[in-house]
Amino acid sequence: MDYHSLIFPLGIIRFFQIFLSCTAFSLVASVNAYGGSYGAWCMFTWILCFIVTVFIVLLELTGFFHKLPISWEDFTSAFSMLATLMIFTTSIIYPSVYLKGSCSGHVCACKGSATAMSILCFIAYAVEVGLTRAKPGEISGFLSTIPGLLKVFEAYVACLIFSLLDNGHLYNDNSGRQWCMAVYCICFIITTVIIFLTIGRLLASLPFPFEKFLIGYNVLAVLMYLSAAIVWPIFSFKGNGTRPNSCDSNPGCTWNSLLGATFLTYMNLIAYITDLVYSTKMVFFTTPA
Repeated sequence: MDYHSLIFPLGIIRFFQIFLSCTAFSLVASVNAYGGSYGAWCMFTWILCFIVTVFIVLLELTGFFHKLPISWEDFTSAFSMLATLMIFTTSIIYPSVYLKGSCSGHVCACKGSATAMSILCFIAYAVEVGLTRAKPGEISGFLSTIPGLLKVFEAYVACLIFSLLDNGHLYNDNSGRQWCMAVYCICFIITTVIIFLTIGRLLASLPFPFEKFLIGYNVLAVLMYLSAAIVWPIFSFKGNGTRPNSCDSNPGCTWNSLLGATFLTYMNLIAYITDLVYSTKMVFFTTPA
C-alpha cells in the first residue's frame, strides 16, 4: 500500500474531486431534478468522474497501476483534462436549464448547491491539470504536454459539435454542411487514435516518426477547419441570419444549434493552430538537455 500517495497535493485534490462530484449528483438525485437529456448528461458526467477518480486513487494506493499495459501518466493526464472540460460544460448547462425562472424551496436549494459543487469540482480538476502538466525541460508523457492536452480538448469539442448537429440531422441539409461534417469526423477520428496510441504505449511501433506526423496532421487539420469555419456559416445562415423568437423558450432550437456549432468550429480552429505552433516548437526549436 502506498499511503504516501494520499497525502501528496495530487492525492488531496483527488479526494476533493471525489467528494464534490459525489455531492453534486447526490443532491440532484435526492430531488429527482435531472429529467430530460440535459439532466441525464449532467448526472452521467458527475458519476463518471466520481467512478474513474475513485478507480485512479485505488490503483495508485495499491500500486496495481504499475502492472497495467498502459502509460499511466498519459491516462491520468488525459482523464483530468477530459473531466475538467466535462464538468465545466455541466456547470454551465445544469443551471441554465434547471435554474431558469422562478425557483424557491428545498428543490431549488438542492439545485443551486449541486451547481456550486459542480463549479468547485471543475476547479479541482483544473488544478490537477495544472499540477500534472509537463513543465519546460521535463521528460514526461505526451498527453501531459500542451499539445497533448490540446488533443483531448480538440476531441471533446468535436463531440460537442456532433451532439449539436444531431439535432434534426442538421449536417445533412446541403453539400456545404456535409463537407464540414466530414472535416469534424476525420479530425476527430485521427485525434482520438493519437490519444489511444499514446495511452497504449504504441507510438514507438509506428513505422514513421510520430513528431513529424503530428506536425503534418496539425497542418492538415488547420486547413480543413479553416475551410469549415468559412463554409459552415455560409451554408447555415444564408437567408437565415435572424434568430427566431421561438428559440427563447426552446432549448433544442435549430438556429441555436447552428450557432453553437459555428462557435465551436472557431474554437477548434484556434486549438489546432495553437497545437501546430507548440508542436513545431517542440520538434524544431527545443534544445536537447
